[in-house]
Amino acid sequence: MKELSITALAKIIDTRVIASHDAGQNVTSVSTDSRTVTPGDCFFAIIGPNFDGHNFLADAFAKGASCAVVSKDVPPFVAQRRRVPPNQFPDLSGVAQAKSDKIILKVEDTVKALGVLASWYRKDCNFKVIAITGSVGKTTTREIIHHVLSAVGETSPMGGSKRFKTFQSPKNFNNFIGLPLSILTAPADSQILVLELATNHPGEIEYLSRIAAPDIALITNVAPAHIEGFHDLESLAKEKLSISEGLNPSGILIINADCPVLFTLAHKQHKRFLSFGSKEHCDYRAYCVHYEGLSSDFELDGADIHLPLPGRGNVENALAAWAVCSTLGISERDFADAVKTISPVSMRTEMLKLGSLTVISDCYNANPASMKNALDILATLAKKENRRAVFVCGDMAELGNQTEKFHVELGRFIASSNVNLLLTVGHLALLAADTSKNESPLLETHSFTQSAQLCDNLHKLIKDSDIILVKGSRINKLETVVEKLKAIYPGS
Repeated sequence: MKELSITALAKIIDTRVIASHDAGQNVTSVSTDSRTVTPGDCFFAIIGPNFDGHNFLADAFAKGASCAVVSKDVPPFVAQRRRVPPNQFPDLSGVAQAKSDKIILKVEDTVKALGVLASWYRKDCNFKVIAITGSVGKTTTREIIHHVLSAVGETSPMGGSKRFKTFQSPKNFNNFIGLPLSILTAPADSQILVLELATNHPGEIEYLSRIAAPDIALITNVAPAHIEGFHDLESLAKEKLSISEGLNPSGILIINADCPVLFTLAHKQHKRFLSFGSKEHCDYRAYCVHYEGLSSDFELDGADIHLPLPGRGNVENALAAWAVCSTLGISERDFADAVKTISPVSMRTEMLKLGSLTVISDCYNANPASMKNALDILATLAKKENRRAVFVCGDMAELGNQTEKFHVELGRFIASSNVNLLLTVGHLALLAADTSKNESPLLETHSFTQSAQLCDNLHKLIKDSDIILVKGSRINKLETVVEKLKAIYPGS
């Protein structure tokens, strides 16, 4: 983030300095976590379900915060004393606050103020913004786009090409707090920002899109994922399509034409869009797709693509990335040269060689679509290498009133996927295991309530040369299973 005076900051978020010893300081960055505050930061006191940032103002100032944005009346002593009792701040408006030697800006809602600042910064720096949403594949698609654009760029007048200065969302910074932080963290000289937008409830994508004001908006797909706050798949598709509400007037919307509900709704809403997928009418298609266990190969017009990522889902992610990169003037050949060096995203179909084991670590999140993609990869690898297929399956979270239905369907899919050993963690995954066992009585299953219990028994269940898929929602902490496998099979 470029340096900004506190006076300018106050004007942007429409407030005034209400407690100040020296308002001539500048802000060099922003933070919402007092533990990571560095000198010059503006600390936004966010009120969350399990914490209140107002209770950590003293910590933020002690670490050198230049100012704080608050939504409560804060007494002067808060910057001097730790352990301020929560929700016990008296109403000290006006002159009483002027005695403080700390710079405090009061707003009605600190989350909205953070969004306002991010929106201003995005426009002031004149970034080109790529915004990505979708039920599955957002992060991997974002990583591919960032990787390609960082490797190649605009053709220069003197010949050859220069790399784009590209910045992407850190980790999964894709919500009301994470997206603004992604924008505000971007260096001011960045040319392109590649951002993720996520949703749990109607209205979130539109809000985030208006902050990001994308030049290119991409919808990877629509599938049952995080649907607890939505009535049905069409409602979810409508939410995803609202990413176009913040699109710049000359911006480009790109959608997955292989999602019927999304494609139909886009036409109903008279959206102008480009499409990618397998259908003949798509603007971007992959031809001659071949899955080779740990990688995939396909053709674009005029170029052979080698993708060092496995499975049907990753080919779809790469095709979505190509659609974006193509609109930025990247050639098929440059795309092919760059994408062949992409590395797997941590905990998302990440292939690990642990001694004689092959472990597919995909334990960041899970939904019906991503589960089926991962099981397809497991089945392909196991068949190709004639090895035992083991599935460590966790619960799928945030599926609302269709939770049991989707876990039963998952159980049926597992039974048809040539899995040899099924190990489940969680009470919902147990439902999938019971269904699998009914559908395929010869399938060996073992179920545990917590990951720690499975970890204690792994040494008795896993065999040399197994291919193991570890996948589930974060609530099950299946990354501990991957770490336990690394301990059992060291020296990888």
